[in-house]
Amino acid sequence: MVKKDFDRIFSNEELEHAKIILDELAKNQLQVINVGTSLTESINCFKISELEPKIAKTAVGIHPNDITSNWQNDLQQIEKLITDNITNNKIVAVGECGYDKHYPNYDIDLQKTCFEEQIKLALKYDKALIIHTRDAKNETLSTLEKYKDQVKKLVIHCFSEDEEFADLVISWGYYMGIGGTLTYPKNDLLRKIVKNHGINKIILETDAPYLAPQILRGKLNSPLNIPIIAKYLAELLEIEIEEVAKITSMNCKKLFNF
Repeated sequence: MVKKDFDRIFSNEELEHAKIILDELAKNQLQVINVGTSLTESINCFKISELEPKIAKTAVGIHPNDITSNWQNDLQQIEKLITDNITNNKIVAVGECGYDKHYPNYDIDLQKTCFEEQIKLALKYDKALIIHTRDAKNETLSTLEKYKDQVKKLVIHCFSEDEEFADLVISWGYYMGIGGTLTYPKNDLLRKIVKNHGINKIILETDAPYLAPQILRGKLNSPLNIPIIAKYLAELLEIEIEEVAKITSMNCKKLFNF
């Protein structure tokens, strides 16, 4: 499955399939934040939240790899989505947004401009920020340091940076998003960082349909795999899985205000 598969408004049939997953989440006492990476995806995520507002929340934003020549208009539409739903708490965050230097021909200045506009959007409406950073440690830290006295609610999505990065962002009060990559055999650095910092600045995530836990590697990921990640984290930190569930849920409530 590739990114272009999602770059359209979901059909009623696809929303019905999403409802099945939401029902399963409810049975397992799980909630989910569906994260937008473009205007289209943000609208899709919001449509899912309308199906089960108590189970599904939305983050709206523009991923650095999804910035188009029309991004400013897209961001205006995203802001309208926020303002139209300012009282119902269906939209809890802006993002994912940030920097990505992994693929060639990136425009770092454009990424910076788009990122900062989304930071300002989150501040304007008191929303959390979900940050994407890939091969862009210095750029990400430079921008976050600029706004760290203003931005109080922020998570580094799919944390993959080094110890220095982790130490800094956690000292600023931010969170690390931890998902299936924690279980990958070659990811000793992430396990070391998690063990050093403990659970108080961690939220659980999946990045579905990508980055399935190791035991499901190669298959489509799902929010229903959160218990697998929670169990692995509990074993890594030598605590009970109930403690993982309790603290990471509390962290999400603090961060996303739900």
